Amino acid sequence: MPKVALLNQSGSKVGDVELNDAVFGIEPNTHVLHEAVVAQQASQRQGTHKVKNRSEVRGGGRKPWRQKGTGRARQGTIRAPQWVGGGTVFGPTPRSYSYKLPRKVRRLALQSAFSSKVQEENIVVLEDLSLEAPKTKEVVEILKGLEVNQKALIVTADKNENVVLSSSNIPTVTVTTISEVSVLDLLTHDKLILTKEAAEKAGEVLS
Repeated sequence: MPKVALLNQSGSKVGDVELNDAVFGIEPNTHVLHEAVVAQQASQRQGTHKVKNRSEVRGGGRKPWRQKGTGRARQGTIRAPQWVGGGTVFGPTPRSYSYKLPRKVRRLALQSAFSSKVQEENIVVLEDLSLEAPKTKEVVEILKGLEVNQKALIVTADKNENVVLSSSNIPTVTVTTISEVSVLDLLTHDKLILTKEAAEKAGEVLS
C-alpha cells in the first residue's frame, strides 16, 4: 500500500497514512484517462451551432424565371443552396455531444488519475480541513504552510461551505467532494490536497 505523510493545516507532519492500493497504487492506464477526458469535454460542449436551410432562409418566394424557353438553367427559388444568400446544405444543427463511458471504465480512469498523483508525489493528505468562518486569508495561509503554489484541487469527504467560499476568490484553487471529483479535475490541477476522511472514502467507494 502506498504510504504518504499525514499533515495538519499548518503543514507539520503528524504521522503517516496508508492509502488503498486498489485506488492509489495501480499502474495508470493512459488510454482510459484519455477516453475519460474526451468524454467529459464532449459533455461540456454546448452544441448550440445552427445554420439555416433553404426552408428557413428569408426571401425567394417566387420562381425567378419561367421553366422553359429562356436558355438558362431551370431554377425554382433564388434561396436554393447554389445561390448567394441561399440556404446551407448539411450544415450543423443543435445537438448534444455527450456520451457515457461504462461504469468500470469511469472507475478505472479515476483510479488511474489518483495513482498518477501518488506516483508523481503531487498529493497532500491533511488530517483535517475545517474553517470557523469563510476567510480567503486562512486558505492562503494553509496553502503557504503546505508549500503549494501551483494549481491545487482540494477534495473533501463532504461539502464544506466555509472551505468552498474561502477558496472561491483564489483562481488557482478548486474545491470539490470525493463524490463529485472528476478525472479532468485531477489532471488539470498540479497538486491534489486530500483530507484523510476523503482518502478513506475514496478507498471504500472506488476499490
